Amino acid sequence: MHLCALFCEGGACGYGTLVDVRPLKARVGAVSPVLFKAGEGCGACYKVKCLDTNMCSRRAVTIIVTDECPGGYCSGGKTHFDLSGSAFGRMAVAGNGGSLRNRGEIPVIFRRTKCKYPGKNIAFHVNEGSTEYWLSLLVEFEDGDGDVGSMQIKEAGSGTWLQMSHLWGATWCFVGGPLSGPLSVKITTLSSKRSLSARDVIPRNWSPKATYTSRLNFF
Repeated sequence: MHLCALFCEGGACGYGTLVDVRPLKARVGAVSPVLFKAGEGCGACYKVKCLDTNMCSRRAVTIIVTDECPGGYCSGGKTHFDLSGSAFGRMAVAGNGGSLRNRGEIPVIFRRTKCKYPGKNIAFHVNEGSTEYWLSLLVEFEDGDGDVGSMQIKEAGSGTWLQMSHLWGATWCFVGGPLSGPLSVKITTLSSKRSLSARDVIPRNWSPKATYTSRLNFF
């Protein structure tokens, strides 16, 4: 597998400006389709280590999947990472950060690792265009697996969970309604099938483009 420098904004996962601020800043990465999994791989975390002992230290960097890498490098079922310049630089021997970034492509090894967002709980961003008949949510700051395999919502006073559909990237949606808030949200991870339910996390008077933080996380 190989790696090269990443130049992008927001990315195919839909995290938008979150990629420019901590805790995602300098830890963002794009991956090939085999890891992107049509968007269901969004939010997963990997440790990536450079194998070029002339240019690289023994340090691995932890990256969060925020995008899908474009172009020929990602075709044919290859495993491939595109990293930010900062992530590239952290793997370099002292003073070689610029030279390593200019190499363009280097051999690496990688492994899946747990995502950690100290002090953060899972949040749900209501995407622009959402209405009481079409609700679209983006999951943020999910510890542990980081990915989402299924997502459900439940209306206030109801005992029925309504299945959401994977729309794109880290975005899920429900078509139906009208929905009556507050809404509870249940997410189940793709990797280990762990579930978490955030009760009444979306308030009755929710609004598009707002982010609502739960009191929970997987750690």
